[in-house]
Amino acid sequence: MYKNPFLESNKNLSLYIVFWIVLTIINTFLFYYGLNIRFTTAILENFVFNFILCGLGLSYWYTASYSSFNDKNISKIILGHVLAGFITSGVWLAAGFYFITGVLNYKADFISHFQTTFLWRFAIGAMFYYLMISFYYIVIYYKNLQQKTTNEIELKNLVTEAEIKSLKFQINPHFIFNSLNSMSALTIINPERARDMILKLAEFLRFTLANNDKKTNSIGEELKNIKLYLEIEKIRFEDKFDYLENIQADCINVQIPTMILQPLFENAIKHAVYESLEKVTLKLSCKKNEEFLQISLENNFEPGNSCSKGTGIGLKNIKDRLEIIYGQPNLITVQTEGNIFRVKLFIPV
Repeated sequence: MYKNPFLESNKNLSLYIVFWIVLTIINTFLFYYGLNIRFTTAILENFVFNFILCGLGLSYWYTASYSSFNDKNISKIILGHVLAGFITSGVWLAAGFYFITGVLNYKADFISHFQTTFLWRFAIGAMFYYLMISFYYIVIYYKNLQQKTTNEIELKNLVTEAEIKSLKFQINPHFIFNSLNSMSALTIINPERARDMILKLAEFLRFTLANNDKKTNSIGEELKNIKLYLEIEKIRFEDKFDYLENIQADCINVQIPTMILQPLFENAIKHAVYESLEKVTLKLSCKKNEEFLQISLENNFEPGNSCSKGTGIGLKNIKDRLEIIYGQPNLITVQTEGNIFRVKLFIPV
């Protein structure tokens, strides 16, 4: 249950009390000058009745809180509030009358004035109840709406995080399975190289696990991971590819989604290096402008192989991850120019 808006902060409570003090002063002068009521009577009855009504106004919050329109029949709730308005107005008048005449033992001209103004006092008490109840229902509705919006945002974030993790898990096994197959072959052909590959793979996996829960990582850190990956593939493919990079200095510390570069290189190795008889050169470049960090990886390939089609689960994963994280489509482009295959990523900065 939510807290009474007038009690949830000292500021709100102070404003509420100040309102009643000002109202009491105004009513006192209206009674004194407008109705020619003795000043003592005017200030006494306005102070007592307004003080009681002030307290009742705070208590009406609990009536609204426990009479939700979502839980019960609306017609019954409305009828209940109509009756409650009459009852609370009667209680208010009886309490005020008793306190002034019984406790303070002040009668003077109060009794006659009270009798002549009883009906409009009763109407004011009931109307005040209905206004306060309506106000509280609006507050409750607004708070429920805020809570619902917050819950929806939290749920959306959880779903998004789950989708991103799912895409990461699709990327990792793809490379691991290839590496294990290569190591299996190397254990027979060249045990020393197989051992070297196992050690590098262990280091690569250690780095991956340490950064797997991170949402973002710097370009510099991601490149360390990429170089580990390429060292493993170098053992597998020897001199079939070279790696060149052109990274602007102001890009090194820019944050990008974790492990967003690895599938780019996986795709190049799988569709260019693996299927080519000639040496392949992988060129990574990175530059930054006001809107985007532009990352480009290009490689040459032999005409006729599948690289020109841009296939592979890695590129699709990158596209999906970027769209989920940044809420923008088309943050990845694939180009083929002659025998050059190029993939560009545009990371919003």
